[in-house]
Amino acid sequence: MPVARDNKQLQTLVYFCYMAEDLSIISGSKSEQYQSIISQIQGLLEGETDLIANLANTVAALKQQFGWFWVGFYLVKDNELVLGPFQGPVACTRIRKGRGVCGSAWEQAKTLIVPDVEKFPGHIACSGFSKSEIVIPVFFKNEVVGVLDVDSENYNQFDSADQIYLEEITGLLNF
Repeated sequence: MPVARDNKQLQTLVYFCYMAEDLSIISGSKSEQYQSIISQIQGLLEGETDLIANLANTVAALKQQFGWFWVGFYLVKDNELVLGPFQGPVACTRIRKGRGVCGSAWEQAKTLIVPDVEKFPGHIACSGFSKSEIVIPVFFKNEVVGVLDVDSENYNQFDSADQIYLEEITGLLNF
């Protein structure tokens, strides 16, 4: 168990323990919800160097705050996207570059917002319950190293505000 050497370290340890066990889930505008969860994600990431732990806590926090159908990361490995930490039903394990929304966001190195996944050419239907999707590429040294994939059971769930905040969140991660 970590031992605090001074009062500031003790406050930090208490804060980390609190953050690790309990999020403050708020209602309010989309902007207010994102601002609240971003500061909490920063607290979860602070001092933790393990990538998988950070990805897992990030998707858990997003799932708890917004209640989306599926939230997760795919990581680039051997020239394909491989399923990483996620929250939601089981998912496709591997996705080729340019295939589906995730593979297309990776190939284009840009965020894709899809209001109706059935209308997206080549959409990979991991679940028939998914109606809309946003995929944010994650960069390290100007290369896409993964994507954050978020699915909703509602059509037109995501917009430019989601893009801005989710891009900010992925920018907090250290690959």
